[in-house]
Amino acid sequence: MDIARLKSSFARVVMHGDEVPLHFYSDLFLKHPQTRDMFPVSMQAQRTHLVAALVSIVSSVDDPDALTAFVRDLGRDHRKFGTLAEHYDAVGESLLATFAYFCGDAWDAGLEADWRAAYQLIASVMIAAAREDEKHNPAYWTATVVGRERKAFDISVLTVQPEPRLEYLPGQSVAIESPARPKLWRYYSMANAPRADGTVDFHIRLIDGGAVSMALTTHAAEGTELRIGPPVGTLQLDCASGREILMVAGSTGLAPLKAMIEQLAGLPMPPAVQLFFGARAPDGLYDLPSLEKIAAEHRWLTVAPVVSAERHGGPTGSLTDAVMRSGSWSGHDAYLAGPTEMVQDCAARLAASGLPAAQIHVEDFGWSEP
Repeated sequence: MDIARLKSSFARVVMHGDEVPLHFYSDLFLKHPQTRDMFPVSMQAQRTHLVAALVSIVSSVDDPDALTAFVRDLGRDHRKFGTLAEHYDAVGESLLATFAYFCGDAWDAGLEADWRAAYQLIASVMIAAAREDEKHNPAYWTATVVGRERKAFDISVLTVQPEPRLEYLPGQSVAIESPARPKLWRYYSMANAPRADGTVDFHIRLIDGGAVSMALTTHAAEGTELRIGPPVGTLQLDCASGREILMVAGSTGLAPLKAMIEQLAGLPMPPAVQLFFGARAPDGLYDLPSLEKIAAEHRWLTVAPVVSAERHGGPTGSLTDAVMRSGSWSGHDAYLAGPTEMVQDCAARLAASGLPAAQIHVEDFGWSEP
């Protein structure tokens, strides 16, 4: 396969924006109408997720380990939709038809052969991962809401009891579906390290236009049964590095980092951890009392709250600016989670300041909601 040509043709395709997934799904549903029932009534978010997944795959093509991990996660995760091996042929044909349409005169037999080979490779990895996962796990878990606490006007903490027990690593995420929004799935990180009783916390922020976040913050009373997909994502602690740790959390990006903090609390000798927790206004620091309680019990943890839009008793201004003003982080492992722009800005500035890229670990919440 000509990787450079694949990237170039994909760049030409995605320039057409939302027309690309519209064409793809129209082609798929016309040729294979039985697949329509696998998707929600409103396809807007699904179109966004399709493009995001394609971008992730193409951007990782030069990093085989990252690409393989992402594609395996996709294969396992697609089991929750009822995806079968035979569906991949239908999707592949519609995807190639879409690429051919938007590439125009640049589409030829060689480019088609390259894309077909690339898709067949990706599909084979997804199918193999799904079949292996089927031996050990259900396609999805039923999770009963056992607690709900409103932490701020737009943020709630849901505690759920999955059945069977959900095994995961701190830092990972799962897709959640509410009965109030069938077939709409959104990703949220577990906000605690695994517990003996198997319960799991999720930090849910109500987002304008976010159908699932609305359902989870307003309709998910105790006793509500949700469906959750398998754990995905590669954000996890490097417990063997021996380096001190910088954590930067924007809003509910706190969730995976709090799970890691709980994981560290279970180690015999945790490294020093500096956590910067940012929000626009003081009430956005929704879990600060809990963090301060953990810091009071564990001297290795320091918490720095940062507010960007209003004055309060601590640092103000940009979360990234607060991090960069606080010293040199070149000898640390950095874990960043939160809104896309914050994560990208912070990662870039840490790298520019001398922190090796291999020591910067990122969870980008930009794909969770519109």
